[in-house]
Amino acid sequence: MSAAHPASRQLSVWVVLVALHSYAVGASLLFATEWGARFGGFGEVSPLFFARQAGIFHFVLATAYLVDWFAHGSVVILLTAKAMAVLFLLATWALGVNAWSVPLSAAGDAAMGAATILLARRVSASPP
Repeated sequence: MSAAHPASRQLSVWVVLVALHSYAVGASLLFATEWGARFGGFGEVSPLFFARQAGIFHFVLATAYLVDWFAHGSVVILLTAKAMAVLFLLATWALGVNAWSVPLSAAGDAAMGAATILLARRVSASPP
Protein backbone atom coordinates (compact mmCIF):
# COMPACT_ATOMS: atom_id res chain seq x y z
CA MET A 1 0.00 0.00 0.00
CA SER A 2 1.35 3.37 -0.98
CA ALA A 3 2.07 5.72 1.91
CA ALA A 4 0.30 8.36 -0.20
CA HIS A 5 -3.02 6.49 0.02
CA PRO A 6 -5.46 8.38 2.31
CA ALA A 7 -6.20 5.37 4.54
CA SER A 8 -2.49 4.70 4.96
CA ARG A 9 -1.84 8.37 5.77
CA GLN A 10 -4.60 8.32 8.37
CA LEU A 11 -3.15 5.23 10.02
CA SER A 12 0.31 6.81 9.95
CA VAL A 13 -0.99 9.89 11.75
CA TRP A 14 -2.85 7.70 14.23
CA VAL A 15 0.22 5.58 15.03
CA VAL A 16 2.21 8.78 15.64
CA LEU A 17 -0.52 10.08 17.97
CA VAL A 18 -0.62 6.82 19.93
CA ALA A 19 3.18 6.87 20.18
CA LEU A 20 3.11 10.49 21.39
CA HIS A 21 0.60 9.49 24.07
CA SER A 22 2.94 6.70 25.20
CA TYR A 23 5.91 9.08 25.22
CA ALA A 24 3.88 11.53 27.36
CA VAL A 25 2.89 8.80 29.83
CA GLY A 26 6.49 7.62 29.90
CA ALA A 27 7.80 11.12 30.55
CA SER A 28 5.32 11.56 33.38
CA LEU A 29 6.36 8.27 34.96
CA LEU A 30 10.05 8.98 34.52
CA PHE A 31 10.34 12.68 35.30
CA ALA A 32 7.31 13.46 37.49
CA THR A 33 7.06 10.10 39.23
CA GLU A 34 5.75 11.16 42.63
CA TRP A 35 3.36 13.77 41.25
CA GLY A 36 2.08 11.36 38.59
CA ALA A 37 1.40 8.64 41.16
CA ARG A 38 -0.53 11.03 43.38
CA PHE A 39 -2.41 12.52 40.42
CA GLY A 40 -3.33 9.04 39.16
CA GLY A 41 -4.82 8.12 42.53
CA PHE A 42 -2.06 5.85 43.81
CA GLY A 43 -0.72 8.00 46.63
CA GLU A 44 2.90 7.54 47.58
CA VAL A 45 4.91 5.09 45.49
CA SER A 46 8.02 3.50 46.95
CA PRO A 47 10.52 2.66 45.67
CA LEU A 48 10.36 5.01 42.70
CA PHE A 49 12.57 2.73 40.61
CA PHE A 50 9.71 0.57 39.30
CA ALA A 51 7.48 3.49 38.33
CA ARG A 52 10.43 5.08 36.55
CA GLN A 53 11.22 1.77 34.86
CA ALA A 54 7.63 1.77 33.58
CA GLY A 55 8.38 5.20 32.10
CA ILE A 56 11.31 3.85 30.11
CA PHE A 57 9.15 0.88 29.08
CA HIS A 58 6.60 3.32 27.62
CA PHE A 59 9.40 4.98 25.60
CA VAL A 60 10.47 1.57 24.28
CA LEU A 61 6.90 0.67 23.31
CA ALA A 62 6.23 4.03 21.63
CA THR A 63 9.39 3.65 19.58
CA ALA A 64 8.45 0.06 18.69
CA TYR A 65 5.02 1.25 17.45
CA LEU A 66 6.72 3.71 15.12
CA VAL A 67 9.33 1.26 13.83
CA ASP A 68 6.74 -1.49 13.35
CA TRP A 69 4.49 0.76 11.26
CA PHE A 70 6.97 2.90 9.34
CA ALA A 71 9.57 0.19 8.66
CA HIS A 72 7.31 -2.85 8.32
CA GLY A 73 3.78 -1.56 7.67
CA SER A 74 2.52 -3.44 10.72
CA VAL A 75 0.56 -2.52 13.83
CA VAL A 76 1.00 -5.90 15.53
CA ILE A 77 3.17 -4.52 18.34
CA LEU A 78 0.74 -1.68 19.03
CA LEU A 79 -2.29 -3.99 19.08
CA THR A 80 -0.54 -6.59 21.22
CA ALA A 81 0.62 -3.99 23.73
CA LYS A 82 -2.82 -2.37 23.96
CA ALA A 83 -4.59 -5.73 24.41
CA MET A 84 -2.16 -6.80 27.13
CA ALA A 85 -2.46 -3.42 28.83
CA VAL A 86 -6.26 -3.64 28.89
CA LEU A 87 -6.16 -7.15 30.38
CA PHE A 88 -3.59 -6.12 32.99
CA LEU A 89 -5.44 -2.93 33.95
CA LEU A 90 -8.83 -4.64 34.23
CA ALA A 91 -7.35 -7.47 36.31
CA THR A 92 -5.59 -4.96 38.55
CA TRP A 93 -8.82 -3.02 39.00
CA ALA A 94 -10.80 -6.22 39.69
CA LEU A 95 -8.24 -7.20 42.33
CA GLY A 96 -8.92 -4.02 44.26
CA VAL A 97 -6.63 -1.26 43.04
CA ASN A 98 -9.02 1.66 43.24
CA ALA A 99 -6.94 4.42 41.63
CA TRP A 100 -9.24 6.34 39.27
CA SER A 101 -6.63 6.18 36.51
CA VAL A 102 -6.73 2.37 36.22
CA PRO A 103 -10.18 1.92 34.61
CA LEU A 104 -9.72 5.14 32.64
CA SER A 105 -6.41 3.85 31.27
CA ALA A 106 -8.04 0.52 30.40
CA ALA A 107 -10.79 2.34 28.50
CA GLY A 108 -8.26 4.56 26.74
CA ASP A 109 -6.07 1.64 25.71
CA ALA A 110 -9.13 -0.29 24.50
CA ALA A 111 -10.25 2.71 22.46
CA MET A 112 -6.78 3.15 20.95
CA GLY A 113 -6.67 -0.53 20.05
CA ALA A 114 -10.15 -0.50 18.52
CA ALA A 115 -9.40 2.62 16.48
CA THR A 116 -6.17 1.04 15.26
CA ILE A 117 -8.03 -2.09 14.14
CA LEU A 118 -10.61 -0.03 12.25
CA LEU A 119 -7.97 2.09 10.53
CA ALA A 120 -5.83 -0.95 9.67
CA ARG A 121 -8.86 -2.66 8.11
CA ARG A 122 -9.45 0.42 5.96
CA VAL A 123 -5.83 0.26 4.79
CA SER A 124 -6.03 -3.45 3.93
CA ALA A 125 -9.41 -3.02 2.20
CA SER A 126 -8.28 -0.05 0.08
CA PRO A 127 -7.17 -0.65 -3.49
CA PRO A 128 -3.48 0.05 -4.15
